[in-house]
Amino acid sequence: MKAIRRFTVRPVLPEPLRPLSDLARNLRWSWHAETRDLFQSVDPEAWAAAESDPVRILGRVRPARLAELAGDRRFLRRLTAVADDLDDYLTGDRWYQAQADGMPVAVAYFSPEFGITAALPQYSGGLGILAGDHLKAASDLGVPLIGVGLLYRHGYFRQTLSRDGWQQEHYPVLDPNELPLTQLKEADGAPARLSLALPGGRALHARIWLAQVGRVPLLLLDSDVEENDLGERGVTDRLYGGGSEHRLLQEMLLGIGGVRAVRTYCRLTGHPRPEVFHTNEGHAGFLGLERIAELCADGLDFDPALQAVRGGTVFTTHTPVPAGIDRFDRELVARHFGADAELPGIEVDRVLRLGMETYPGGEPNLFNMAVMGLRLAQRANGVSLLHGQVSREMFAGLWPGFDAEEVPITSVTNGVHAPTWVAPEVLRLGARQVGPARAEDALTVGGSERWDSVAEIADQEIWELRRTLREQLVLEVRERLRASWRQRGAGNAELGWIEGVLDADVLTIGFARRVPSYKRLTLMLRDRDRLMELLLHPERPIQIVVAGKAHPADDSGKRLVQELVRFADDPRVRHRVVFLPDYGMAMAQKLYPGCDVWLNNPLRPLEACGTSGMKAALNGCLNLSVLDGWWNEWFQPDFGWAIPTADGAGTDPDRRDDIEAAALYDLLEQRITPRFYERGRAGLPDRWIQMVRQTLTLLGPKVLAGRMVREYVERLYVPAAQAHRALTADAARELAEWKARVRAAWPQVSVDHVETTATTATAELGTTVGLRVRVGLGELTPDDVEVQAVSGRVDAADRITDATVVPLKPAGAPDLEGRLVYEGPLALDRTGPYGYTVRILPAHRLLASGAEPGLVAMPSQDVAEGAGVLLR
Repeated sequence: MKAIRRFTVRPVLPEPLRPLSDLARNLRWSWHAETRDLFQSVDPEAWAAAESDPVRILGRVRPARLAELAGDRRFLRRLTAVADDLDDYLTGDRWYQAQADGMPVAVAYFSPEFGITAALPQYSGGLGILAGDHLKAASDLGVPLIGVGLLYRHGYFRQTLSRDGWQQEHYPVLDPNELPLTQLKEADGAPARLSLALPGGRALHARIWLAQVGRVPLLLLDSDVEENDLGERGVTDRLYGGGSEHRLLQEMLLGIGGVRAVRTYCRLTGHPRPEVFHTNEGHAGFLGLERIAELCADGLDFDPALQAVRGGTVFTTHTPVPAGIDRFDRELVARHFGADAELPGIEVDRVLRLGMETYPGGEPNLFNMAVMGLRLAQRANGVSLLHGQVSREMFAGLWPGFDAEEVPITSVTNGVHAPTWVAPEVLRLGARQVGPARAEDALTVGGSERWDSVAEIADQEIWELRRTLREQLVLEVRERLRASWRQRGAGNAELGWIEGVLDADVLTIGFARRVPSYKRLTLMLRDRDRLMELLLHPERPIQIVVAGKAHPADDSGKRLVQELVRFADDPRVRHRVVFLPDYGMAMAQKLYPGCDVWLNNPLRPLEACGTSGMKAALNGCLNLSVLDGWWNEWFQPDFGWAIPTADGAGTDPDRRDDIEAAALYDLLEQRITPRFYERGRAGLPDRWIQMVRQTLTLLGPKVLAGRMVREYVERLYVPAAQAHRALTADAARELAEWKARVRAAWPQVSVDHVETTATTATAELGTTVGLRVRVGLGELTPDDVEVQAVSGRVDAADRITDATVVPLKPAGAPDLEGRLVYEGPLALDRTGPYGYTVRILPAHRLLASGAEPGLVAMPSQDVAEGAGVLLR
């Protein structure tokens, strides 16, 4: 019989056990081993049945057991110690509190998904896991962050397989009352609510749920409330589902509603109002519009309000391809803004101009969320050095006249939250080596370039640890594989072979991620005979564990999954290669530590960062990857292998896959398996163990989310907070008026004449050449601009590479035509083909960079030809 109504019945804890409720409601338990151990000891069987979720276990444990624990003095001592530790964690000073004055009093961090724990399934893949790790690391460091997202009633889909290996999607209903959440409430106890205006006089209402992530509050907006009609109730139904209007409403709720939720939270709790707003990908871009509307309501005009909002906004892009960005038809966006809908005080045309692709190569009828994010943020970044470069090229159209290298998009390479992803056995080994406090500090704050203490761990201990983790993975895989085959319709009598799947002494390769085509799930199947030889080698076999989900609308991705599953179903190799459905955080935490090699073979440069290999590395797993994302930045032969790429412009895609697959097989056959299986005098794989040691020593400190968040604070949050404070109402008006004046006058700005003291086409290293430049500024003054000499080596097309920029200084008053002369030295500090040019940029104390306005004046061809010669 099916229930017609559902209730959540909460346990009444005996008074001595009341701290258990606080411990369960703070998600620090998801990365704090002592807290998890405490809950497991409440009832080990219930803990396993509750899938390691403290909130669920407290709802299942028998009252008699609670009464027993309330009288158990040993348990109560443990409870007190863990509760005191949490209190110290929440209230004590941490890294952030030890920094100099001037730090942001608060930062709001917006993301469409957050991967905190499997017990709160509000994530689909890397973007969400990164956002969750960002919050956890901010908590560990004491950064005053407020997270903002949506609460999806179905989360992301659960994946199973049909008998023939086709992906099946299931969307379980999540009850917020059974999740580690509390409702944000007004002082009178009523639920805190917010609303957005919709066309036709309708409204979208939402309530606010609070997840406490250590020290960081995470606000999640939920539209499934009685005040909404059925359509509006479904706005937060599932992650990345629905059509264009559904997605637009989600993103309006996240951005506009999210700012209102932050304001409500700060009003109710006294939390400082954020000075910095960080947009994690374009989905939350509308937050800037809401903040502009706030300032307009306080008396600012739109343009000054835009400048003020930009100063305090950071935008992070995560996609290396335009297809990965949300884009909406302009008419759809126009319908949801203006007098008859949301933000009636802002002209619709102003809204549209922020997101329209009005640049060469853009589609003028499309509203681009990433473009809006960049136009609303004074600071932007990609998520690895290579991705920063790709992003500068991809968005260069927004800054016409500038080389891609000067597009104002920097990079902060992603990191991962070590306490979440490092196996307890690895943590215990580190704590034995350097002590618990130093081990925790090394994993959270980071800062050390090397973890030298790893060098003191005996080879035998490292190898025993690696075998233990591999053995645990074998057992986990068999259990999950058996469950998967039952879901596919197999009976127990058919599954005896599963007891022989994988071997704890065989080289184990892991591959797990989302399944878009560019990640090439099936590259390993390119030459199946050769792969079978590797899997079944009599002396040096390999085994492969694969997991991944295709987007529900991506049939090509589902076909890749099916192709891999069918290969793994082959009785000849099914003991050596497995596909595990329903990849998520709980599986990943078992998978990374148990693998010896982590495989990543995307089409370069389409992997923005790719953090799964980082998590594997922190457990002593070696990376085997294409030089893309973070691996391109930090790869060394000391601790991993690079798969050569055939990414020349003229390479046929099929041929490229053939070449790169062959390179992968060669590495496995000739370098990786021999190193794993060769034994030294003590019967240990000495060279392999040394690579594990180097992975931990050299890569460990770099891949930490603590390092990442410290970079965000120092390089982006602090400058954004300073800009926010500097852009008072008067300063914002001044900047807006200056930009308008400069844009209007810029057509008259010119480089009229360039001359040098160089008399020949060659010069000696160390020579200084004098430059003299005559410029026209029209109605602008020297205070409005900077005249620069740009010099460096030149390529065959006379393009300057590795440029050095030197400002030139005005020499004397304007001539009779109003022209000014600028002079300066040009130091020839590099040998070989060398060249220079001159340009004029706008200059103002409140700009983050000279490229910010997107204006530049260069010499005309005639002027350039008369400027002397390139020095070769």
